[in-house]
Amino acid sequence: MSGLGLGGRVAALWLLAATAAAAEAEAIEAGRAIAEARCASCHAVGQSGESPLPPAPPLRALHHRYPVEHLAEALAEGMAVGHPAMPEIVLEPPEIDAFIAFLQSLEPAD
Repeated sequence: MSGLGLGGRVAALWLLAATAAAAEAEAIEAGRAIAEARCASCHAVGQSGESPLPPAPPLRALHHRYPVEHLAEALAEGMAVGHPAMPEIVLEPPEIDAFIAFLQSLEPAD
């Protein structure tokens, strides 16, 4: 970028930011699709609404329990919880990134 004038540098930075924002939006939508396909039968997956299975916490509340980025290892190795109703969940690395991006998008902005 050093050969660009100020306007060119601003345009290049804007393009990089726009590309990153588009990639983040894509990841969130991919994560939403995973949540709807794999989680929505028990958990509320949106910004509002009750979970279809009352003991299952809404996904938007998970960040109250722990940092959602800490789920990455569990999702890669096979997430299992202490009750038999929840099936084991195993995701591939790109799916994990997308799912966590979606969960983070549910957290309120600071």
